[in-house]
Amino acid sequence: MLKKNLIALLLSLPLAALAQSQDQLIERYTSLAGSKENATSLVTGLRDGKEVTLKRGTTTETFTPATGKMGYGNVDNALALAEASLQQKNISSPTPAQLEASVTEVLKMRADGMGWGQIAKRYDTTMGAVKRPERVAKVERPQRPERPEKPERPEKPERPGKGR
Repeated sequence: MLKKNLIALLLSLPLAALAQSQDQLIERYTSLAGSKENATSLVTGLRDGKEVTLKRGTTTETFTPATGKMGYGNVDNALALAEASLQQKNISSPTPAQLEASVTEVLKMRADGMGWGQIAKRYDTTMGAVKRPERVAKVERPQRPERPEKPERPEKPERPGKGR
């Protein structure tokens, strides 16, 4: 009985980790996508290689990723690069059409065999720069106080009887 419970527990762990990754990605890209529904459609569509639907008001854009199924890391990379592409064009709140164009452009380059670093270079950035969390500010270290100068060592007196 214990063995079966242990196996069931071990099998459920990866599923919990996947759900957490998906939720984290949806949360991270909700602002970019304009709504939680759009972010959910982007993340699940890219993950499963299925149709993505983006809506704002009466506008609806639909596309199917050119890359097929993707892992969560690749989904994150694709959306981070799409966001960088939009920022390069000074677009902070993209329309569904602009977001679709940006994501499609990134996915097309990926489908054509380019690596994530090569794609980032096309947008004059690096993967490290696009993946760095904005909310984590670079912590400045306090400047170390200068070390006080060491006093000069007094000369040792010569010992008597030690002929030098």
